[in-house]
Order: sequence, then C-alpha cells, then structure tokens
Amino acid sequence: MKHLLKSIAAAGALACTLAAAPAAAQTILTASSWVPNSHILTISLRQWCEALSGESQGKIRCNLLPRAVSPAPGTFDAVKSGLADVSFTVHGYTPGRFVTTQLAEFPFLGNYSEAISVAFQRSAQKNPIMFDEHVGVRPLALFTHGPGLVYNTKRPIAKMEDLGGLKFRVGGGMVNEISKSLDMNVTLKPAPESFELLSSGVMDGTLFPAESVEAFKIDKIIKHATSFPGGLYNTSFVLMMNADKYKALSADEKRAVDKVSGEFAARLFGRNWDSQDRKGMAYMQVSGVQFTKADAKFVADVKTRTSGLEAKWIADAEAKGLKDAKKVLSDFRAEIARLEK
Repeated sequence: MKHLLKSIAAAGALACTLAAAPAAAQTILTASSWVPNSHILTISLRQWCEALSGESQGKIRCNLLPRAVSPAPGTFDAVKSGLADVSFTVHGYTPGRFVTTQLAEFPFLGNYSEAISVAFQRSAQKNPIMFDEHVGVRPLALFTHGPGLVYNTKRPIAKMEDLGGLKFRVGGGMVNEISKSLDMNVTLKPAPESFELLSSGVMDGTLFPAESVEAFKIDKIIKHATSFPGGLYNTSFVLMMNADKYKALSADEKRAVDKVSGEFAARLFGRNWDSQDRKGMAYMQVSGVQFTKADAKFVADVKTRTSGLEAKWIADAEAKGLKDAKKVLSDFRAEIARLEK
C-alpha cells in the first residue's frame, strides 16, 4: 500500500512538473467503466491509472471515459476489439467463457476481498491456464468483491425453506449454479439493472456484497439481508488491457504496466472493496435493513446442497487444462486463511 500511495502521489507531483515543461509524447490509454463514477470499481480503476502514470514517469496516462463503451456483459469483447484499452469485467457475465476462474466463486471462501483477491492472483500466477482463458485480451489482475449476502424485499431468510417463492437477480457464473442448487428462482442480470428490477417488483431480491446496496441505490427498497460466514458466494473479476495496445508499448512502458498490475492491482481493488463493504454495512444499519446471520444448520444445509459443484468444477477445470484442480482449490483456500490471520 505504501508503494501505491507513493505512486499516486508521484503522479500528482508529476502533473505539476509537466504543466511547466514542454509538451512530451505520451501514451494515452482509453479506460472504460460500466458502473457510476462513485462506485468503488471506478474509483479503483482511476487510482490504478494514477499509479501507472507515476510509475511510468508520466509517459502513460489514462483517459477515463465519461460513459462506458459497452454495457457490462459486452465489456470483455469491447476491450478485445479495441473499443477501450483498459477495463474490467465479471467473468460470469459471459457464461461458458471462463471455467478455471470459478474457483474464486465458491461458498464460504473468506471474509475479506483483499485476502481472496490476492490469493486468487497468486493462484493464477502458479497456474497460468487461468490467464490463458482470457483469449484476445491481456489480463492485468484477477480480483473479487467481498463476501456475498442475500437481500430481499419480503421477509427474513433464516433457513433453506425461506428462499422459496422469491425471485432473485444474480450476476452469473458460479453464483447461478449455487442458487439453482438451493432451488432459488433466479434470473441472470447485470448489477446496474438491480434498482429497476427491485423497484418495479420484477424481482424480490438480489445477491450482492455489502458495498452494492448503496452503490446501486437499493437501500430504500430492500428490507432484509442474510449473511453467511465467509460469504454465500463470491464474484470473480478481471482487470484487462487490449492485447495489441500492450504489445505496442515500449519496453519501459510495459515494465510500468507490469509493475502496477498483478498482486499490486489485486490488492488495490480488494482493499478498496473491503473499505466500501464496511461503509455499506453501516449504511444498511442506518437505513433499517433487518439482518439475519445464517446459523450452523443453515450453513450445513447450504454445504450439503452445493457439495457437488466442487466436483463438477474440478472435472471441468481439468478438462480445460488445469492440472490437479482439487489441490489448486485446496491451496487457494489455505492461502486465503493465511492472509486473513
């Protein structure tokens, strides 16, 4: 984090120096975000760009567009085609495209985005097939949001049976499989559509981390939230760059990009999300959202219902080329536990 703060501070100081100096050639990266400017993802992307500017001594800067070049589900292909140079996306927004990265989406992984994100990035560095699935873009970092909760507008959810009869929005990926294994009635929709879906009554609930309630302005709509130790699910993201844009960078510019990517970026996005999750929890308490903590029986029932998902993922991931997927998942969980101590 100290390095991050130094890089961001250096970017600010450098801007003042450049203002008084003759114009110099710069590489401009077009950056796109499909969430509002106030969302922690956009804030983190902006901070990453500032760190990159500092690390490159001002040779690279981002032009963060005022609106997204594509709706959320099309972002991967937008970066791949060059509509944007840098952005992020949810792996699950393009069902069937990513398999190995789903190891970061299972239930009960951990309580902090930073720990899960860093462990996720480290796992991918040890198992490059996770990066190789991102055909057509250069993955800069993998990360996750914080532990997922269940929200709804109707009633407290304290046991498996309470999930019945309600319609939920989910973002896709493993959370969709988890939800179906719990016999939930779910529809795949991007996060930014949550307000309209809930306010109109089309959906009764949604699955989100704590941060998202305020970010997507559903705090006045939802009435109940259920939390699980380690989260009911997680969502995996990739921060990515257009492959041709990266190839066209000079050697020094590539080193600067690499320096602020990988674990550096995973930690940046994860730490920021944890901070926003804490604010989200406090915000919901002020807004009067009623909280239910899943008890041991509820957790055990979820584990029983979702136990087959790991076996399926292991088989699917190994079919994709991930060697000894069972050990990779076990090591991933152990790394999260170490980082959360």
